[in-house]
Amino acid sequence: MTSMFTVSIMEPFVIDTRSSAPSYRQLAGQLRSRIESGAIEPDQALPSITYLRQETGLAVGTIRQAIAVIVEDGFAYTVPGRGTYAASRGAS
Repeated sequence: MTSMFTVSIMEPFVIDTRSSAPSYRQLAGQLRSRIESGAIEPDQALPSITYLRQETGLAVGTIRQAIAVIVEDGFAYTVPGRGTYAASRGAS
């Protein structure tokens, strides 16, 4: 694993409560796009659930659901007891 997540260089995560897209899908899409763009580098820790909860106001279960989506789609992987990390681009 490389560096820890750095909050100061990230764009804020924004959930549009008026959107027809579920909140977890919006968050998953934002995480996925940051991984694809390289804003979150391969093997870099994703923002913590606590950070995402504070920034978005989403429930912990909703955030876990978003993370599960990007893990299932191959954009991230989880290390038990350590956190969730961006997968290498092209990995699935």
